[in-house]
Order: sequence, then C-alpha cells, then structure tokens
Amino acid sequence: MNAAPVDQIRLLDVQALDVRLQQLAHRRKSLPEHAEIESLNKDHTQLRDLLVAAQTEQSDTAREQTKAEQDVDQVRQRAVRDQQRLDSGAVTSPKDLENLQREIASLAKRQSDLEDVVLEVMERVESVQERVSELTERVSSVQSKVDDATARRDAAFEEIDGEVATVTKEREVIAGTIPADLLGLYDKLREQQGGIGAAKLHQRTCQGCRQELSITDINEIRAAAPDTVVRCENCRRILVRTAESGL
Repeated sequence: MNAAPVDQIRLLDVQALDVRLQQLAHRRKSLPEHAEIESLNKDHTQLRDLLVAAQTEQSDTAREQTKAEQDVDQVRQRAVRDQQRLDSGAVTSPKDLENLQREIASLAKRQSDLEDVVLEVMERVESVQERVSELTERVSSVQSKVDDATARRDAAFEEIDGEVATVTKEREVIAGTIPADLLGLYDKLREQQGGIGAAKLHQRTCQGCRQELSITDINEIRAAAPDTVVRCENCRRILVRTAESGL
C-alpha cells in the first residue's frame, strides 16, 4: 500500500486521539465513585432490610400491646360486674357468695398478671421504636452519601463526556483527510493490536511494540519509497517514518 508521507504522519495524530479516547473511557469506567456507590448501596440495602424487619416487629408488638390491653380491660370489666353483684346483695346463698368472692379474687390476680404482660410488651414497644428511629436515621444518612457520590460521579461523567465529544470531533476532522484505504488498514490493526494501529519508528525502535528492528529490516525500510506504507516485522503495526527514525 502507498500513501503520501503527510497522510502517514496524520495517522499518528489520529492514533494519539484514539489513545486519548481510550484513556477517557478507562477513566470513566474506573472512577472511584463507582466503588463508593456500590459499597454504599450494599450498606443501604442491608440497613433497609434491618429497618423493614424492625418496622414489622414494631407493628407486631403494637398489635400485641393492644391485645394485652384489651385482655386487661375485659378482666377489669368482669371484676367490676362481679363486685357490683356482690355489693348489690342480690346474691344471698353462702355458697354463691363464696364462689363470687373467689372469682373476684381470681380476676384480681388475673388482672395483675395481665398488667405485668402489658408493661413487658410496652417496654419492648419502646425498645423497637428506638431501633426503628435509629435505623431510619442511618438509612437516611447512607442515602445522603449515595446521593452525594452519585452527584460527584455524574459531574465527572459530564466532564469526561464533554472531552470525549471534543476529541471525537477532532478525530473525525483529521481522519477525514486520510485516504480511506490507509485509514481502514489502521482501524483494522488498531482493533487487532489492543488499540494501537500505527506507531512511530524512533531511533530504529517501533514505538508500538518497543522492539528494536534488525539491521535487515532497517535496510529494507531505508530503501523503501517515502510513500510506501511499511509495517513492523514484530507486531505488524504501521510504522510511520519521521526525521527521528534513525534511518
């Protein structure tokens, strides 16, 4: 393949821009905010799970308290009715009076036991409420950190994407001046060779693979016409000759 020396040199400009685009893509992918957001999201998920569990326990315990208070109220009402019957004098049989007094005493004991249950449940309600409040604050705090990290990441994205757009436009302009067949070969090699399709020959060394060329290869390149597109025998990339090639 033949191409004007100036067109071959323009390949180096395109290559430099492609390297810059690769660097920008890597920078975008490896922003520290990515790991930070991932870690924070894991923390947020775990805390949310704990909060949901605590809220469920809070709801269950509140229902348990309501049930215990209802049980106390039922026993209290029954004791009041029995006491009213006793005080009314409607019960005259000694045996019935004894049974009624025994029931009132039993209800008093039952009410006392149930009130102890209510107190125990209320303590658990207070404890779980405190845990819900604490977890709610922690979830909110982590979410704020996630929002902050996301905002910083998005700002970095905007900056990087802006530079990508500028570099891409510059590449389009320069690439548009290079013959299609030469540019096509370069793009093919760049895809095959890890992003480097053309390299400068500097002091008899290929800047693509960093290998010094043999005397035979150097002599062949020296003898080649200026418009001949030469390739590195080691990595097969396009070798661009300049005044610093050592020929």
